[in-house]
Amino acid sequence: MAADHTPPLQVGSFSLNSRLVVGTGKYETYEVMQDALAASGCDTVTVAVRRERLLDDQGRSLLDFLDLDRYTILPNTAGCFTTEDAVRTARLGRELLDQLGNPGKDWVKLEVLADKATLLPDPVGTLEATKELVADGFTVLVYSSDDPVMARHLRDAGAASVMPAGSPIGSGRGIANPAAIRIIIEQLTQPEHGGDPSYPVIVDAGVGTPSDVTIAMELGADGVLLNTGIAHAKDPVAMAHAMRHATDAGYLGARAGRIGKKLYASASSPWEGVIATIPGE
Repeated sequence: MAADHTPPLQVGSFSLNSRLVVGTGKYETYEVMQDALAASGCDTVTVAVRRERLLDDQGRSLLDFLDLDRYTILPNTAGCFTTEDAVRTARLGRELLDQLGNPGKDWVKLEVLADKATLLPDPVGTLEATKELVADGFTVLVYSSDDPVMARHLRDAGAASVMPAGSPIGSGRGIANPAAIRIIIEQLTQPEHGGDPSYPVIVDAGVGTPSDVTIAMELGADGVLLNTGIAHAKDPVAMAHAMRHATDAGYLGARAGRIGKKLYASASSPWEGVIATIPGE
């Protein structure tokens, strides 16, 4: 369980017991969503503000199926293609969560998309919206591309966390460019690159399997945010369990220190005293 084996993740003034953040969209039913969220062990869930009041075919609201005493809601600006729309949506989310008494009112997962085909972030609009929302008092977690230069600009604009995409949203392609993700993490967190070891980098988007999560964490990510990989799995609850353990495994493995890679084998037992004949010796 993430809360038992990994330390909390600090993002601005928010402390996350689980380093796995899970989305609330695309589930077959709200009941499946509830069970999957519980199985994931997460304590932060992200909700698209523009869809927060949409009802299912039975007239039920998503928010009625979220335990607001258990989960901190991270409102997101999914579906926004301009700075203006993203800022307006973030402010709507703040008003909604303030009415609900949920601490998530003070932060936002910022998305300013470039187009519907790729759902990749618009770098100019994203940077502008980050600056505006930071000035407005938000703790901004910003969805970005895997461009290390852009990641630095977003951090310098005041983003509390940069969230590079592993691959396009919903693609399930995993970590398409691990070298770029690793460079972002090093640039933002290592002092020799002008980084801060406490700065959180959370991989967001494109994660399809538990191994994708583990790879992201082994690269040095502080957390992973995902939705489709669980919601569209054949068994979302089982997949949520798997993603939970993958997050732990990747985090602990990255910090345990892996063995070096070698071209040739290295026996795990000493050669001294062997009974067999060794070829060539």
